[in-house]
Amino acid sequence: MKKLITTFSLLSFLFFISCTVQPQKIEYGKDACHFCRMNIVDQQHSAQMVTKKGKAFKFDATECMINYLKETDSKEVGLLLVADYNNPRDLIDANSATFIISENIPSPMGEFLTAVPTKEEALTLKKAKEGDIYSWDELLIHFNNN
Repeated sequence: MKKLITTFSLLSFLFFISCTVQPQKIEYGKDACHFCRMNIVDQQHSAQMVTKKGKAFKFDATECMINYLKETDSKEVGLLLVADYNNPRDLIDANSATFIISENIPSPMGEFLTAVPTKEEALTLKKAKEGDIYSWDELLIHFNNN
């Protein structure tokens, strides 16, 4: 009986950690974009979606993630993360990030789309590079209208 309880506890623990909603490390130069299949090499523009079941989908650009979301049931989404342009290895919550589209900041898919954690950082970036600022919801509308 003790062996059965131990086995059940171990299986429960493994099930629990396998369904944890957390990002996976992006292996730049090795991982491929789930949407366009290009190698993910640009740290400043990568993105990641994690389902509520814990499955991570990696993207080489935020616009690839947005296009993939058009084919995805929003009820399955646990996390939407985008690279912080100023701290490229940091993934930030897309819902709270601020985005800038500037032709002076190239991105992998040619949409010139960049993310930063705060509106203040976006305004500073806009001052240096020009462009238009969007929230996540505004960005989704922008891409759905194009």
